[in-house]
Parts: sequence; structure tokens; C-alpha cells
Amino acid sequence: MKVFLTAKWQNLINLTYRVPSEKLLPFVPKGLELDLYEGHAHVSLVAFDFVGTKVKNVKIPFHVDFPEINLRFYVKSGDKRGVVFIKELVPKHCIAFIAKRFYNEPYASFPMECKVEDLENGDRKITHKLWKDKNRFEIQVTAGPEIETPGPDSVAHFFKEHDIGFGTDHKDNTICYAVSHPIWQTRPLTSWKLKFDFAEVYGAEWAFLNEMEPTFPVFALGSAIKVYHPFPLSDGIPSFEDLNLSLIHI
Repeated sequence: MKVFLTAKWQNLINLTYRVPSEKLLPFVPKGLELDLYEGHAHVSLVAFDFVGTKVKNVKIPFHVDFPEINLRFYVKSGDKRGVVFIKELVPKHCIAFIAKRFYNEPYASFPMECKVEDLENGDRKITHKLWKDKNRFEIQVTAGPEIETPGPDSVAHFFKEHDIGFGTDHKDNTICYAVSHPIWQTRPLTSWKLKFDFAEVYGAEWAFLNEMEPTFPVFALGSAIKVYHPFPLSDGIPSFEDLNLSLIHI
């Protein structure tokens, strides 16, 4: 299987909300089912940085380092767990065009920026800003200095570790694509502050999230990643061993 994109994903903020399953069912691609945690469905607001991005091993000038903010939820096909994106936001039109063209992913572009500050006490402060229709939205978190690798049965592992993305092609057929990276280490999220309107950014059906607090906040350090070319779900999902996909270690 050929690699489509390589990069480093860094400073991944994952603010996860417990939601009624019926809110997500209209977005589940054919042949998949919701992947529940403790019997409940969840959506995650995820913000992070792309660094050193290459598409087919080529760096596109001015499109190498940039932030992304997305809203996603969790699905499975048999025992294969993955994510579906409701919408992904990036600051460059070209990035959104490529993602829509090759993956039919729901990308949109808006002015965005991210600032990362390592504080004297060892904490890390991350601030994402997004401008839409002259409104400024902001996600700001602080992560403590302690680094750990959560075990496979942990909450953090469930919400941060997925090697399959699911979506639909331009004919509404379900597709999937592999993403490889080592298991991510985490730092504890000690605070978070949102100046964020889910309805304005992601659609009126998500307005109820404005009144909620995250059920599971997670912060992952990230790593180098590889994203592979998509394939139809109807072809079946082989294991990573069968695909001979290599984890990247940095």
C-alpha cells in the first residue's frame, strides 16, 4: 500500500464529549457501527499541528507547517476501530482541496494560528485561534510536565489510538485509509478554556455542545505519522501485518 502523506502531528488536544447515539447515526457511513465507550457514543474536538508535511514525498511551499481543528467520532467495522470526521478545519485552501479531491474528507479553510509555550514550571500552554465571519474562536489548554504512556485499557488509549480513518467517496461508497504511528505518550491536561461556538463552526446540530464540559480530556505529544491511500471498505480491512505498514519511531 502506497503512502500518500507524511508529517509530524504534535501537541494533540482531544476534548471528548459524551453524546446521544442518535446525534451521530446520520453521519455513520454504510457498513459501520458506532464504537461505544462504557456504552455511550462520543465526539471529540481535536486540535493539533502538522509539521514537515509532505504529499507523495513532496513539500508544497507554504503548506508544510499548519494547525488543524476537527470534530470527529468513533466507529468500527467488526473488530476494526476507527474515526469518522464531521468537519476538519485548516488555514490553507490548497490543503482542503487536496483532502476533498483524494479522500472526499469534509475539509474547510479559515484563518487559523497556533501558539505553543513551554512555561518555566514545566507546563505547556497551547492556544489555537480560528476566525470565521469576523468572529474569533479560541481553544486554550495547559498540560502538566509529567509524561506517561497510558495502557491499552485506559481512557486515553481508547480515544487517541486509531489506525483507520473511515469516510465516503464521491459516490457515497464507504472507504477507509490506514494511518501509522507509534503509540503516543501523554501529559495531563490541567486546564482548558474554550471560546468556541460549535454551532457556528460545525453546524446548528452541534449547538448543544456549547453547554457541555468535556467528559474525557486528553493531551498527546504526537509523533511522525504516515497516511496511506484510501481503499473501499468492500475490499475488506486487512491487518497492519498483512499490509506491511511500518510504525515510525522518532
